[in-house]
Amino acid sequence: MAEGRPHTGFAPTVAVGLATAALAAVASAKPWFRLASGSPALPGVPPSERTIDMPLALALSLVVLAGWGAVLVSRGRLRRVLAAVSLLAALGLVACVATAPLVLPDNLRDTLGPSAAALGTRPTGWFVTASVASLLSLATLVGAWRLAPRWPTMSSRYDAPATRATEPDDTDLWKALDAGHDPTDPSTGTSPPSP
Repeated sequence: MAEGRPHTGFAPTVAVGLATAALAAVASAKPWFRLASGSPALPGVPPSERTIDMPLALALSLVVLAGWGAVLVSRGRLRRVLAAVSLLAALGLVACVATAPLVLPDNLRDTLGPSAAALGTRPTGWFVTASVASLLSLATLVGAWRLAPRWPTMSSRYDAPATRATEPDDTDLWKALDAGHDPTDPSTGTSPPSP
């Protein structure tokens, strides 16, 4: 680290945050629980229907991922507010992971019908991946919320034209003269007419 340059934690926090949010989104789109390998075969039930996922977890992980994009391009208090919203979504994702073992096995057995009532279930590797990624994502967003005021911001030249200062510059004055208007005349103002 160079002397005189404050440590903001920007690069590592954003890199870990984006990676964990993307991993959580991928893992949340996959099945989290399936019938145990020793379960008897169910006639007429294809293997793809012997698993279950949690759509709410996928939605929340996508909110977290989009939140990182918004945090990167924002500044000031808005950046901290966006980090807080993403943090709430990450808390929801952690809650989904925590409740999944209590809810999803029963939902899977209910989906398969009465013949599956006594069958065992087990978590998939994607559930374990989602669990780790959601916890890391939550921790990273806590860090982002704390460190965001010290992070660098994008230049204002990337802002929409309406948010920039509306004072006319020398070019505008010359354009007004070329159009036949006197920019010093108070009745016409200093702004050139719109084309």
